[in-house]
Amino acid sequence: MLSRAAWSLVLRRGGLGTRRKHSLEAPSERKMPPYTNHFAQRSYPMPDEPFCTELNAEQRALKEKEKGSWTQLSHAEKVALYRLQFHETFAEMNRRSNEWKTVMGCVFFFFGFAALVIWWQRVYMFPEKPITLTDEWRAQQLQRILDMKANPVQGLASRWDYEKKQWKK
Repeated sequence: MLSRAAWSLVLRRGGLGTRRKHSLEAPSERKMPPYTNHFAQRSYPMPDEPFCTELNAEQRALKEKEKGSWTQLSHAEKVALYRLQFHETFAEMNRRSNEWKTVMGCVFFFFGFAALVIWWQRVYMFPEKPITLTDEWRAQQLQRILDMKANPVQGLASRWDYEKKQWKK
């Protein structure tokens, strides 16, 4: 581990004992870091750089005209200048998207797929119901409980009339 740290010091761009120097380049000539915010967002509406950085001849002429009086600019030119600086207006940023339709479609698709898998398992994988769940077996079990007079104070036997062979009303 120590040797790795030593080699990383030796193999640095400047080597051992060198200090970093500040760049004398103008800030506009340097490349912007990758984390720079280029697009306006609702939470941060003013981007660090304009939306269009490379302008054609018509846009450069419009930028020159911008330096003069704004009363001489038409509405379309003002909108074009705004579009050079910003990608979207607040109304465009805040408009609803149709993404919810895609999400709900995917949710319903997976619900349907899960229902098909459950149906397939019930039909082809699960065993048949045990005999104890059939109506015939349940009737025999009830008759057995009544014949044994199980729990005659509060249970089923207390609600059965043994003389008339029917349930008490």
